[in-house]
Amino acid sequence: MARRLWPVLILILFLILAWLSPDPRARLFAVTGEERPLPQLRGLVQWAFRWTRPLPRTADAAAVAYTDLPPFGVNTFLEQEVEPEKRARSLQMIADAGFHWIRQSFPWYDIEIHGKGDFEDRRHEPYRSAWDKYDNIVTLAEQYGLEIIARLEAPPAWSRHDGTARGAFGPPDNFADYGDYVGAVVSRYAGRIRFYQIWNEPNIYPEWGNQPVDPEAYTELLCLAYARVKAADPQAVVISGAMAPTTELGTWNPTYAGNNLMDVLFLQRMYDAGAGACFDIMAVNDYMLWSGPTDRRMRPTQNQVNFSRPLWVRDVMVANGDAHKPIWISEMNSNAAPEGIEARYGQVTLEQQARYAPLAYERIQREWPWAGVTTVWFFKRASDAERDQPFYYFRMVEPDFTPLPVYESLSTYLNTLEPTLYAGCHQETSWQLTYTGAWDEIAAPTAVLGRYRAATLPGATVTFTWEGRVFTLTPGPGEGTLRVTDTAGRSRELRLRGKPVVLSRHLSVQRETLTLTVVSGTISLDAFSIR
Repeated sequence: MARRLWPVLILILFLILAWLSPDPRARLFAVTGEERPLPQLRGLVQWAFRWTRPLPRTADAAAVAYTDLPPFGVNTFLEQEVEPEKRARSLQMIADAGFHWIRQSFPWYDIEIHGKGDFEDRRHEPYRSAWDKYDNIVTLAEQYGLEIIARLEAPPAWSRHDGTARGAFGPPDNFADYGDYVGAVVSRYAGRIRFYQIWNEPNIYPEWGNQPVDPEAYTELLCLAYARVKAADPQAVVISGAMAPTTELGTWNPTYAGNNLMDVLFLQRMYDAGAGACFDIMAVNDYMLWSGPTDRRMRPTQNQVNFSRPLWVRDVMVANGDAHKPIWISEMNSNAAPEGIEARYGQVTLEQQARYAPLAYERIQREWPWAGVTTVWFFKRASDAERDQPFYYFRMVEPDFTPLPVYESLSTYLNTLEPTLYAGCHQETSWQLTYTGAWDEIAAPTAVLGRYRAATLPGATVTFTWEGRVFTLTPGPGEGTLRVTDTAGRSRELRLRGKPVVLSRHLSVQRETLTLTVVSGTISLDAFSIR
């Protein structure tokens, strides 16, 4: 009986707080992601009753790899731009907006075009190397200070005995052919591209072709590709194909001659098939399809998935011993389709789209310490030929480079953002930290995630802003004196002896900037923990 009463009490308390707040609808939006009164009330009831069922276990205090990198990225289709000048202009705008990453496809059908081992493009005269376009993209990204997440996908027709009869994205007959393509791409760009994604949305149609999706077959492909990536470049990092958010149960759908399988079920079957040893980063796609980024309802089988969906994927990872691996969000945005266009992906105004994207980034940073890079879907298309398709209205910029409100809002957000550490475990290499002086990065099997930073010269500093109640430093080996200076200029000295030490504590959540200065001895930094 008490378990049934809790949601009612939570609901009543929240309604009282919302009513007393200056803007009740804003407070309701902060929980439901809904902007209209009736959906807000329905969403609030659904949110309150989430306490009647088990909630995802996300291991927020765990140390998670690859969450120390700048998290802001955007999806590009640069391979479709015929003119190199347009590729350069796209990357200039992306860099100017404050993004650090592009997620760019290196489609197999556009690289090994006419047959196995054939890397010449003879579709137009004069003939040329199929690599030319991609060499240009990689060089331009380096020129504009952008890192690439390379999507390795989209087989050529020659790799399947029936060509495109089962769809243009279906897997090849011989997975080893895919492995050879992966090895060729990684070998060519070793030392220039570090992150490679193996396929995209293997749990839905049409990304696995016009046939049943197959977690076991995808795992076989992933493991083969993982081995080929590591053999070609041991420093490279493998990202799984992004799980599409869906609640379907794999039932055959004759409308599109395929089927979709719920992301969490697909992932668990991947783990059962041995996928845990075959990726460094788990990827998901996380759209704001039917509500905003603040929707905190947790209904794992709801028909309309919401922005909180990655928590369930994280729950599967934790249950399978992968709490140390991050989730990267490969595609994130809302759809601003105008009237007259099918609202297949939900429908927001341009103003809402512009407002939601920064809020999504803000929530990810504040609440999901296990989440890393998030790439907005998408920058632009090469032409407006798809104006009649709802897919087209995720774009940030028109084909003629006219920026839309979402581009402007994200540019403002990223260029005025004060990097901040929020609750969770953070590495000494986190992008929010600013170092001065001589700090060495040292590999050590006993360190958190295998590395730590150390300085011995007095005056070396690290400065950062954090938000929370308690800030704890986990030092590495060595002994030394550290000065801690807060926002108000108050300083105190601490003696570090290899054991965790609380650097700052508050009764309530506070925002504070700290500077740590080496005074004497060896100061080593291994991890920071905030709660």
